[in-house]
Amino acid sequence: MDLNFTPEEQAFRAEIRAWVAENLPKDISHKVHNALRLTKDDSQRWTQILGKKGWHGWGWPKEFGGPGWNAIQRHLFEEECALAGAPRVAPFGPVMVAPVIMAFGSPEQQKKHLPGIMSGEVWWSQGYSEPGSGSDLASLKTRAEHKGDKYIVNGQKTWTTLGQYGDWIFCLVRTSNDGKPQTGISFLLIDMKSPGITVRPIITLDGEHEVNEVFFDNVEVPVENLVGEENKGWTYAKYLLAHERTNIADVNRGKRELERLKRIARAEGVYDDPRFRDQVALLEVDIVALEMMVLRVLSAEKSGKQSLDVAGLLKIRGSEIQQRYTELMMLAGGPFSIPFIHEAMEAGWQGDYVGAAHVAPLAGTYFNYRKTTIYGGSNEVQRNIVSQTVLGS
Repeated sequence: MDLNFTPEEQAFRAEIRAWVAENLPKDISHKVHNALRLTKDDSQRWTQILGKKGWHGWGWPKEFGGPGWNAIQRHLFEEECALAGAPRVAPFGPVMVAPVIMAFGSPEQQKKHLPGIMSGEVWWSQGYSEPGSGSDLASLKTRAEHKGDKYIVNGQKTWTTLGQYGDWIFCLVRTSNDGKPQTGISFLLIDMKSPGITVRPIITLDGEHEVNEVFFDNVEVPVENLVGEENKGWTYAKYLLAHERTNIADVNRGKRELERLKRIARAEGVYDDPRFRDQVALLEVDIVALEMMVLRVLSAEKSGKQSLDVAGLLKIRGSEIQQRYTELMMLAGGPFSIPFIHEAMEAGWQGDYVGAAHVAPLAGTYFNYRKTTIYGGSNEVQRNIVSQTVLGS
């Protein structure tokens, strides 16, 4: 295992860094570096810039219009974007559903959906979780009844991230009650403009509209929108979740936020406190360790060896690190971190801040990030999976 980047990889990094510096809008990077509220327009502006370059699908092979980068190149691209202050690309299209369509979708589905995902013009949402079916995803109840040339879908999905923007949604639906719960699930692509779909906002503790409930009332979905085979959706879901949990680790954003934590600590006069510095040092060590784990996986993939089955481990450690840096930022800001000042998070706000401007978003981010150890399969469940698949116990 060689964790040193080759001269060619270093040159690739420099190329990516220069391109991002030239093309990333400064107003967007300012918002990202200062945790200000990003609008849909902000996110889509960046994804469409990437799309024009053919990099919104940065992990895609050339045969599907991607750059065909290897694992190391993909990692370097993600790192340079994160460190430059690029918004985190919504993963539902390019990182999650696109690989499933490439691997299991029909040629017609690939031709229809992949170009819109690459361009950033079509916004995808994820329809997995339901009330009572989160980490126990196999217990889902949303039903799709096969009638002639269509499915009739009835049920409810919840915690649908940014579903208010969705043009399409990929859903796990129950098409059979025979056998084990996992064997009766299918994978459907559904146009969110279809009659019978209702999106209702869930306002989270930080006051934001990030997640939603989605209701399906006799929604007609063409049979050609079924991905792969009927009742084989659990296989496709596991394939997708492996991509999601690796993405959730988000070590590159952790490195960027570590530097932001240090800036806040210096500004608030706590950086020289030995106890606080100890906590920052422990966090930095954990981020480096997480990065080493990611690089081990990439090194194995690059050399053609069997990649380590550590998606669950990456999810556990990455989500815990995200929570810890938000906690330390709150501690650095002290009492001034407490208020929710939504206006202070908007670009151009001219009112008085309670404390320095950089503390305004801290409480909202802290409360929002309580979710990271729950979504994508709760960490308690992930530990059970790791013990079975990695440790063999």
